[in-house]
Amino acid sequence: MRRARCSSESPGAPRSRAAFARNLAVAALSTLALILGVFLPGTASAECACLWQGAFADVQQDADVVVAGSVLRSKGNSLDLAVERNLRGDAFFDEIRIWMHAKDYCRPPVEDFPAGSRWVMALTRIREVPEDGFDPSTPNQSYGRMGDYFLPNCGGYWLTFSGEAVTGNLIDAPRWARDPDMQPVLISLIESFLEGRADRDALRAATQEDPALEDLMLDTRAFLRGDTQLEDRQ
Repeated sequence: MRRARCSSESPGAPRSRAAFARNLAVAALSTLALILGVFLPGTASAECACLWQGAFADVQQDADVVVAGSVLRSKGNSLDLAVERNLRGDAFFDEIRIWMHAKDYCRPPVEDFPAGSRWVMALTRIREVPEDGFDPSTPNQSYGRMGDYFLPNCGGYWLTFSGEAVTGNLIDAPRWARDPDMQPVLISLIESFLEGRADRDALRAATQEDPALEDLMLDTRAFLRGDTQLEDRQ
């Protein structure tokens, strides 16, 4: 008579061990992610959630200042901008500090604005810093300092500035489009718009026309008419 084989393992034991090993690995990875989030805040970034507020022509009116300038340097989530023009309002200084994305602040990443790049920015002045706005353990990643500025992300708050013209989400462009298909618009027209001397129709038309080509067409028409004022205009 054969005796039944005694075993402390059930037929499903190998499968149970594999499941246990997988669960243990997942728990270890979760713990590691938690440790990194606590001790290395820069490795994890909370996402900002906001609604699109409109193109530059729409949002600039709510800004404290609108300036044109070039980026001098960046450190942490801030950058220093050399102000070339005060287009609306007065930044009071030739060099201002602007605070970008950190934590869940709805601002663009500082990496998108390298040293030497030129921009038109509609900025908000920092008048109050929240209680958790500054962490001594990460002094280069903060909400910002009183009297400095921050650049909102949820609209066309900045335009690329090259030569004497700008491009970007200026007017009637698709939401979240930072580099829409458009003709460069002269900075002088932007300034006129901000001062109330040009309207939205002028901005809209300028995004669809090449200024050099428009001048050439006007000169050609004047030449064909035999306009004697052409030489004086040139």
